[in-house]
Amino acid sequence: MSTNNVQQQFQDQWNDILGRVANKQIFQSGWDIAAFVIFFVFIGLILLLVILVLIRCCCCCCCDCESSTPKKHYKHKVGVDNPAMEP
Repeated sequence: MSTNNVQQQFQDQWNDILGRVANKQIFQSGWDIAAFVIFFVFIGLILLLVILVLIRCCCCCCCDCESSTPKKHYKHKVGVDNPAMEP
């Protein structure tokens, strides 16, 4: 009996969705629109970050950036000595 109930609920929801699409009224309220926008902005930012990481990885792998320029090692001490920390 519960299978028929679940199936009927699913059918009712499906008919509701098709009715909204037919009436061109997909969103019920302003909150639905706001949630839709926030969701797609989040997905867009995730995709942008993934693309930037891929570009960075491909760029560094292809041109081998690190081996072409010598690394600078700074041996000049910066800051103030704290004699109280000496043993």
